[in-house]
Amino acid sequence: VTHSIPACIGSLTINSKQLDKESPVSIFAVNKCYVTVQDGTFFDGSGFAALVREGYKVRSDVNITLEFRTTAAHGVLLGVSSAKVDAIGLEIVNGKVLFHVNNGAGRITATYEPRGTNSLCDGKWHKLQANKSKHRISLIIDGNLVQTDNPYIQSTSADTNNPIYVGGYPVDVKQNCLTSRSSFHGCLRNLVLTKGQQAELFDFSRAFDLRGVFPHSCPGAEH
Repeated sequence: VTHSIPACIGSLTINSKQLDKESPVSIFAVNKCYVTVQDGTFFDGSGFAALVREGYKVRSDVNITLEFRTTAAHGVLLGVSSAKVDAIGLEIVNGKVLFHVNNGAGRITATYEPRGTNSLCDGKWHKLQANKSKHRISLIIDGNLVQTDNPYIQSTSADTNNPIYVGGYPVDVKQNCLTSRSSFHGCLRNLVLTKGQQAELFDFSRAFDLRGVFPHSCPGAEH
């Protein structure tokens, strides 16, 4: 077995001596145990998950679905960029959800503004769907659709070649379609990227880089 156990381990005794788990010599990717947990991935607000090391190509069409739960009004959800300007980005800024796309000609943004200021940051699960189809983009939050006009109708492909960064991104990485540097604090689950008929569910435990991210459980009893 080469991978860690997604579990909680309690009092550990070796040769009748109780081990002190509070002051370990070293620690890596070990989180607290919670009385109540839910399925999902916990982001502690300090880091990110990096997926698809060889680079994800958005090109003309992509449909992104995920569920999120947070009490923070700011946080990066997802970004895929290129070395040039082409990129897509999803983020929470001042309690609003923003979906940015740049196909090379300029950035356009679909913004979902909830009625109540904190209604998306209430610690409950919310469903998000972001769709890019050539030059058209749309955002659906909890069934509410937002669309935006795109003046750059000739430009249809986001030629990205960088990894998918979820919940934040490293300081030395450029993201052309994110305005926030705030790492996401909360839980994400069911991240699926669909191109045509090809749907891919991303398992955060298979990320090639995880910092401040705990892939197997979310603390909290909210439903």
